[in-house]
Amino acid sequence: MCHVIVTCRSMLWTLLSIVVAFAELIAFMSPDWLLGFPRSDSSVSGAGVDSGEYRPSLGLYSRCLRVGTRGVGVSCGPYAGTFGEVASGFWRAAMLFLAAGILVLGCVACISIFSLCFQSILKKSIFNICGLLQAIAGLLLMVGLMLYPAGWGSEKVIGYCGDEASPFRPALCSLGWAFYAAIGGTLATFLCAVLSAQAEIATSSDKVQEEIEEGKSLICLL
Repeated sequence: MCHVIVTCRSMLWTLLSIVVAFAELIAFMSPDWLLGFPRSDSSVSGAGVDSGEYRPSLGLYSRCLRVGTRGVGVSCGPYAGTFGEVASGFWRAAMLFLAAGILVLGCVACISIFSLCFQSILKKSIFNICGLLQAIAGLLLMVGLMLYPAGWGSEKVIGYCGDEASPFRPALCSLGWAFYAAIGGTLATFLCAVLSAQAEIATSSDKVQEEIEEGKSLICLL
């Protein structure tokens, strides 16, 4: 019989697991990892478009640039047609680690929804299994984020950040929100791994067991 068990700690873990997975995916896809040095686009003067300074942005595989020839504003899209065209070998490695971590987080997010009804898999606690997977995902994300700055010396980054750009030194560039979101998501991933143990404790408490023995199929404890 399926017992739907909802506690504050298990619900917090479930919601945070879903939010973290989406946050990491959005950050991965965003072009706002690096913001290039300010530049002006005089070619759009008189075209009805603001010709003041703007900052192009560069992501792991995408970029945003102002298209000035017709004054149509900012154009965003992938700069790499294939995986081999990504700006740096370090970025390609970072993408692999980040993608692996996000894939694990996505699987855990899906499983966490079913944890409301099923608390074990093959007699193993679903919370403990997911917590272990989240810890592994956090390590993968952390490695990816450590590899990312090593690629700042690539020709692509130099074009955005100036000739002084080098590994771990972005020169005239500044870090965009996507990089900080990825860091925050990684920290939240480790927090989820800790919360999974609390969710396990909450859903296997004596009070929960008492309500199961009373025949209740929906158990909600605050």
